[in-house]
Amino acid sequence: MNWLAHLFLSEPCPAFRIGNVLPDLVRQSKLECLPEAYQRGIRQHRRIDAFTDTHPVVRRSILRLGPEYRRFGGILTDMFYDHFLSRAWASFSAQPLPVFTAEVYASFDHHREIIPAEAHPPLDGMKDENWLGNYGEMEGLADTLRRIGLRFRRPVNLAAAMGVFQQEYTGLEDDFHEFFPTLVKHVAAENR
Repeated sequence: MNWLAHLFLSEPCPAFRIGNVLPDLVRQSKLECLPEAYQRGIRQHRRIDAFTDTHPVVRRSILRLGPEYRRFGGILTDMFYDHFLSRAWASFSAQPLPVFTAEVYASFDHHREIIPAEAHPPLDGMKDENWLGNYGEMEGLADTLRRIGLRFRRPVNLAAAMGVFQQEYTGLEDDFHEFFPTLVKHVAAENR
């Protein structure tokens, strides 16, 4: 799952939420000194990724992308699932998505002194360009895939996968709606 799902699945504690996105932004050595509330979020991030990466429904989604995108299938599926979460947000949360994202973005500023400096640029970009709120729109999703593709040593045109995404939209959406409630239950059971 990508950032919107990680944040949604977090405890409603700003430090926990931030911890739940930092492993994608910061080297492990920079995470080790953070306070326990962040560490709990970091640990949950890793458990979510492990559960997601091995789940048969997610593997089925990756196969839908075809051999051209299989190498990046995990990344693309994470992003596509965040798109579907954004589109179906009201069925998972009573809090409107814009209110949720504003709350998350405000926490970045309030915790800035504790957050490792290397995470500041992507978190600032996320907030300034409303990445979380734009995942539900095709153009927002394509922009995010462009940014991700530029982070590789050799840039990759991940936005080109939007064509496959549109072709496989219904199957991927069905996969998401089959998988995500299972993930929600898994996270809830782990947090008991």
